[in-house]
Amino acid sequence: MGRAKSTLEQWRILQAVVDYGGYAQAASHLNKSQSSLNHAVAKLQNQLGVSLLEVKGRKAFLTPQGEVLLRRSRQITQSVSELERLANNLEQGWEPHLTIARDLVYPMEKMIAIFEAFYPSSRGTRITILDSVISGTRELIESKAVDLALCAGAPPKGFIGQPLCQVDFMLVCHPAHQLASTSSIEDEHALTQHLQLVIKDTGDDPEENIGWLKAEQRLTVSNFHEAKAFLAKNLGFCWIPEYLITEELDAGLLHRLKLQGGDRRSGVINLIVPDRDHQGPAAKLLESLFLAEHKIKGAKP
Repeated sequence: MGRAKSTLEQWRILQAVVDYGGYAQAASHLNKSQSSLNHAVAKLQNQLGVSLLEVKGRKAFLTPQGEVLLRRSRQITQSVSELERLANNLEQGWEPHLTIARDLVYPMEKMIAIFEAFYPSSRGTRITILDSVISGTRELIESKAVDLALCAGAPPKGFIGQPLCQVDFMLVCHPAHQLASTSSIEDEHALTQHLQLVIKDTGDDPEENIGWLKAEQRLTVSNFHEAKAFLAKNLGFCWIPEYLITEELDAGLLHRLKLQGGDRRSGVINLIVPDRDHQGPAAKLLESLFLAEHKIKGAKP
C-alpha cells in the first residue's frame, strides 16, 4: 500500500475554507494565519495534481473535482473523529458493546423508545438484543452472559430485579374455532383435547412445568407472531400478551375464551443487572433509561 500524499489536517483546512467562505474567514475561526492556510491548500492541490479551489474576488469556490473530493473527505475526517472519540471513551471505561436479554413478552415499542433515547449518547456502543423465553432468560442471567436482562417473573436466586411493568395474557382462539362457541369454559381440562400453541423455552434445560401445558396436542413456535399466524388459520388456542392482540380482538379476528376461575394471567417484567460490580457507564445509562421509560421513582433520564 502506497503512502498517503495528503494529510487529514490539509483536508480539514480545505473544508474550513469552503465552510467559512474564504481563507481569511477560515483563518479567523481556526486561529491560524491566512498564509498558512493558503500554503496548505496549495500544497494539497500540488500533491494530488488536481485543482480544488478557484478564487473569485475575495471568495474561494470549489471546482467540480473539488466538490467530489471534498464530499469524500468529510466522510473520512468524520470517521477519524469518531475513531478518536471511541478511543477516548474506551479509555474512560465506556463499553464498546452491550448485550441485552429480552424476554419475548416485553413490549418491543418500549424497547424502541428506550434506544431512541440512548442512541444520541451511545458514543458508538453497539447493542445486541437476545430474545429469550422463560429459563433461557434465567440462564443468560445466571451465566452473566448479558449486561442487562428483562426477565418475566421472579429473578433467579441470588439476583435482584427491579419490577418495570406488568404484562397481561389472554386465552384466545379463532372466532370459528370450536372453543369459541362456548360462552364459558367451566373446567380447564375441557381444553385438553384441543391443539395448544406454545412458545418455545429457549433454555438448555426447558422448564416444561411453567404455564398451563396439559393439552395432549401441542404446537411449539418461536414467538407470539408465529402463534398469531397459526391462530389466524383457525389452528389451536394460545395464551398471548394482551397488548399484542388488541387490534385483532377489536376487529373480531380473534376470540377471547372465557375460563372460569381465571381467563387472564399476569406476569411482572423485572430489569436485572447480572454483574453490577462490573457494570460500565453505558450499561448504567441504559438502565436509567429503562427506569425512566417506566416512570420508576428516582430514575435518572
